[in-house]
Amino acid sequence: MEAMYTTGLNIHYFGVIVLMGVVVFNIVMLTLSHHLIRYAKRMRIVMPISGSLIALILFTGAVMMAAKHLEFTLANIAMIVIAIVMIILEAKRYKTLKRKTDITQEGAFSEYKQKAFRFLGIEMGLLGTMTIWMMLQ
Repeated sequence: MEAMYTTGLNIHYFGVIVLMGVVVFNIVMLTLSHHLIRYAKRMRIVMPISGSLIALILFTGAVMMAAKHLEFTLANIAMIVIAIVMIILEAKRYKTLKRKTDITQEGAFSEYKQKAFRFLGIEMGLLGTMTIWMMLQ
Protein backbone atom coordinates (compact mmCIF):
# COMPACT_ATOMS: atom_id res chain seq x y z
CA MET A 1 0.00 0.00 0.00
CA GLU A 2 2.84 2.34 0.88
CA ALA A 3 4.55 1.68 -2.46
CA MET A 4 1.37 2.56 -4.37
CA TYR A 5 1.00 5.78 -2.40
CA THR A 6 4.63 6.72 -3.06
CA THR A 7 4.21 5.98 -6.77
CA GLY A 8 1.04 8.11 -6.90
CA LEU A 9 2.86 10.94 -5.14
CA ASN A 10 5.74 10.75 -7.63
CA ILE A 11 3.32 10.83 -10.57
CA HIS A 12 1.59 13.82 -8.96
CA TYR A 13 4.89 15.70 -8.56
CA PHE A 14 5.95 14.82 -12.11
CA GLY A 15 2.62 16.12 -13.45
CA VAL A 16 3.06 19.43 -11.62
CA ILE A 17 6.62 19.88 -12.90
CA VAL A 18 5.57 19.09 -16.49
CA LEU A 19 2.61 21.49 -16.16
CA MET A 20 5.04 24.21 -15.06
CA GLY A 21 7.08 23.46 -18.16
CA VAL A 22 3.98 23.73 -20.35
CA VAL A 23 3.09 27.10 -18.80
CA VAL A 24 6.65 28.33 -19.44
CA PHE A 25 6.40 26.99 -23.00
CA ASN A 26 3.12 28.91 -23.44
CA ILE A 27 4.79 32.10 -22.22
CA VAL A 28 7.73 31.63 -24.60
CA MET A 29 5.40 30.74 -27.48
CA LEU A 30 3.32 33.86 -26.83
CA THR A 31 6.42 36.04 -26.58
CA LEU A 32 7.83 34.81 -29.88
CA SER A 33 4.54 34.87 -31.79
CA HIS A 34 3.86 37.67 -34.22
CA HIS A 35 1.07 36.14 -36.31
CA LEU A 36 -2.31 35.45 -34.79
CA ILE A 37 -3.29 32.55 -37.03
CA ARG A 38 -0.04 30.64 -36.46
CA TYR A 39 -0.28 31.20 -32.73
CA ALA A 40 -3.91 30.02 -32.64
CA LYS A 41 -2.97 26.80 -34.48
CA ARG A 42 -0.14 26.10 -32.05
CA MET A 43 -2.36 26.87 -29.09
CA ARG A 44 -4.94 24.34 -30.28
CA ILE A 45 -2.21 21.72 -29.96
CA VAL A 46 -0.85 22.83 -26.57
CA MET A 47 -4.21 23.53 -24.90
CA PRO A 48 -5.27 19.85 -24.63
CA ILE A 49 -1.87 19.04 -23.12
CA SER A 50 -2.46 21.61 -20.36
CA GLY A 51 -5.95 20.28 -19.73
CA SER A 52 -4.72 16.69 -19.61
CA LEU A 53 -1.99 17.56 -17.14
CA ILE A 54 -4.43 19.39 -14.88
CA ALA A 55 -6.72 16.33 -15.05
CA LEU A 56 -3.76 14.04 -14.24
CA ILE A 57 -2.89 16.15 -11.22
CA LEU A 58 -6.49 16.21 -10.02
CA PHE A 59 -6.89 12.46 -10.50
CA THR A 60 -3.69 11.51 -8.69
CA GLY A 61 -4.54 13.96 -5.92
CA ALA A 62 -7.99 12.43 -5.52
CA VAL A 63 -6.54 8.92 -5.40
CA MET A 64 -4.02 9.96 -2.75
CA MET A 65 -6.75 11.67 -0.72
CA ALA A 66 -8.78 8.45 -0.86
CA ALA A 67 -5.73 6.54 0.36
CA LYS A 68 -5.47 8.97 3.27
CA HIS A 69 -9.17 8.38 4.09
CA LEU A 70 -10.29 11.72 2.59
CA GLU A 71 -8.45 13.95 5.02
CA PHE A 72 -9.13 17.54 4.00
CA THR A 73 -6.03 19.35 5.14
CA LEU A 74 -5.35 22.99 4.35
CA ALA A 75 -2.86 21.94 1.68
CA ASN A 76 -5.41 19.64 -0.01
CA ILE A 77 -8.06 22.36 -0.05
CA ALA A 78 -5.53 24.86 -1.45
CA MET A 79 -4.58 22.42 -4.23
CA ILE A 80 -8.21 21.87 -5.17
CA VAL A 81 -8.85 25.62 -5.29
CA ILE A 82 -5.71 26.20 -7.38
CA ALA A 83 -6.73 23.49 -9.84
CA ILE A 84 -10.17 25.06 -10.26
CA VAL A 85 -8.63 28.52 -10.73
CA MET A 86 -6.22 27.14 -13.34
CA ILE A 87 -9.06 25.51 -15.26
CA ILE A 88 -10.94 28.82 -15.24
CA LEU A 89 -7.86 30.78 -16.35
CA GLU A 90 -7.15 28.38 -19.22
CA ALA A 91 -10.78 28.60 -20.34
CA LYS A 92 -10.70 32.40 -20.19
CA ARG A 93 -7.45 32.52 -22.15
CA TYR A 94 -8.89 30.32 -24.88
CA LYS A 95 -12.21 32.18 -24.90
CA THR A 96 -10.40 35.52 -25.21
CA LEU A 97 -8.46 34.25 -28.20
CA LYS A 98 -11.51 32.72 -29.83
CA ARG A 99 -14.00 35.57 -29.44
CA LYS A 100 -12.24 38.84 -28.76
CA THR A 101 -9.39 38.65 -31.23
CA ASP A 102 -10.36 39.71 -34.72
CA ILE A 103 -7.77 39.35 -37.45
CA THR A 104 -8.88 42.54 -39.19
CA GLN A 105 -8.55 44.78 -36.12
CA GLU A 106 -5.30 46.61 -35.65
CA GLY A 107 -3.57 45.74 -32.37
CA ALA A 108 -6.01 42.96 -31.45
CA PHE A 109 -3.23 40.41 -31.03
CA SER A 110 -1.18 42.70 -28.78
CA GLU A 111 -4.29 43.28 -26.63
CA TYR A 112 -4.75 39.51 -26.39
CA LYS A 113 -1.08 39.08 -25.49
CA GLN A 114 -1.44 41.39 -22.49
CA LYS A 115 -4.39 39.40 -21.14
CA ALA A 116 -2.75 36.05 -21.88
CA PHE A 117 0.48 37.08 -20.13
CA ARG A 118 -1.59 38.06 -17.08
CA PHE A 119 -3.39 34.69 -17.07
CA LEU A 120 -0.16 32.71 -17.56
CA GLY A 121 1.63 34.75 -14.90
CA ILE A 122 -1.12 34.02 -12.39
CA GLU A 123 -0.96 30.31 -13.27
CA MET A 124 2.81 30.20 -12.86
CA GLY A 125 2.62 32.09 -9.59
CA LEU A 126 0.00 29.71 -8.21
CA LEU A 127 1.96 26.64 -9.28
CA GLY A 128 5.21 28.00 -7.88
CA THR A 129 3.67 29.05 -4.58
CA MET A 130 1.97 25.70 -4.05
CA THR A 131 5.10 23.77 -5.03
CA ILE A 132 7.28 25.73 -2.62
CA TRP A 133 4.68 25.32 0.14
CA MET A 134 4.57 21.55 -0.36
CA MET A 135 8.36 21.27 -0.48
CA LEU A 136 8.62 23.07 2.86
CA GLN A 137 6.18 20.68 4.56
